[in-house]
Amino acid sequence: MRDPVPEDVTALWERVRGDLRASLPASTFKLWLEPLRAVSAQGHTLYLAAPDTVRAWVERRYERTLNEALHRHAGDQTEIVLVAPGAAVAGAEPARSRGPAGAGSFDDFVIGSGNRFAHAAALAVAEMPGEAYNPLFLHGAPGLGKTHLLGAIAGYIRDRHPEHVIVYTTAEQFTSDFVASVRGPGTEGFKQRHREADVLLVDDVQFLEEKRQTEEEFFHTFNALHEAGSQIVLSSDRPPSELSRIAERLRDRFEWGLCAPLGPPDLRTRTVLLLRLARRNAPEPPATEVLQEIAARVPANVRKLEGALNRVLAFASMMDLPLTRDLVRDVLEPAPSPVEPTGASDLTLAQIQEAVCAVLHLSPDDLLGRKRTAAAVRGRQLAIHLARERLGLSLGELARAYDRDRATIHYSLKAVDRDLVPDSDTSAALEEVQRRLEAPGDPALHHPS
Repeated sequence: MRDPVPEDVTALWERVRGDLRASLPASTFKLWLEPLRAVSAQGHTLYLAAPDTVRAWVERRYERTLNEALHRHAGDQTEIVLVAPGAAVAGAEPARSRGPAGAGSFDDFVIGSGNRFAHAAALAVAEMPGEAYNPLFLHGAPGLGKTHLLGAIAGYIRDRHPEHVIVYTTAEQFTSDFVASVRGPGTEGFKQRHREADVLLVDDVQFLEEKRQTEEEFFHTFNALHEAGSQIVLSSDRPPSELSRIAERLRDRFEWGLCAPLGPPDLRTRTVLLLRLARRNAPEPPATEVLQEIAARVPANVRKLEGALNRVLAFASMMDLPLTRDLVRDVLEPAPSPVEPTGASDLTLAQIQEAVCAVLHLSPDDLLGRKRTAAAVRGRQLAIHLARERLGLSLGELARAYDRDRATIHYSLKAVDRDLVPDSDTSAALEEVQRRLEAPGDPALHHPS
């Protein structure tokens, strides 16, 4: 059972909540900030649990507001950090015994035609670790449930075999920890932690591509675990055969067990997903016909479904309108505006990069390479921001496009959001790039001086 939240932490958050309630529109507070719950306070930081469907938006739009309100009520605490419900913070159980923060279980995984096989394979592995399929390799586009299944496997085994040592990590974290061990105390501790696991789960193994030293270490870790009969579960956005920049001997091992694809959810599955999300985050879930309308207009993945549901709920709350199918059509498929650029839906990543280079006088190598000059970093951040806003690319897709890790992509997005204030250089540059994208052949467009 989780320890209760200390009374002083709860009381502090209630004071901050009162401040926010008084300073923000009622609909905004109710939709985005009311779901937040105090978890812990460590040093200068107050930790709040936030549902997945609001966390990213609150971080992007209300981070400064939250921190300023906290500072007014607790001068020695200056930062609010949002975590997934149930995630461990300082002083909680070690990360090696947990699955991904906020991960779900098999019970709340919505099964459909696109993921039924992967779900069955994951459950078989959880019931017989090291005996069913080893390794189990889950693959599919972002947002289809790979991380959910990894967390479900970890939770299932932990509950039934508490003596097992379970290590959940990502390829990025594996790389970071390995590099830190090489530069620091040595690799023995790192090797022991990973090679003595009973179950190793690694998310996003595609990020091992072209990291030769890390690949070599992972190769030996894989061999040690497989020979010992430990269960290995991997996930990727592509099947092993398409990970062309990973060494062939490692790709070969990825296929030793079972490769299970996850496909996009069908209409019925998307509707059920939306219902579960709505029940978790809305006081009164929308009618089934409203959810079906959203599902019919968002065919891609779970994350985009969450975003679409959030937009509809937010619009209805802020405009004080009933949730209807007509409202969904207005919010998710707005009528064309006279200033809407012709062909905007055909916009590509390359066009965004070209426009940024033209406005900021950068070469493609400056933008996509490893230069750390102020101009190159600024251009990269603007291009990442525009790709996120105009093309809806995920953090993983952006990380691959710019050959960066997700932490760098996340920082770039926050940096642009922070600097988007009236009359700032960032705002001016962004407007100039937008104009160029809207009229790429217009000779009247010019570079800023």
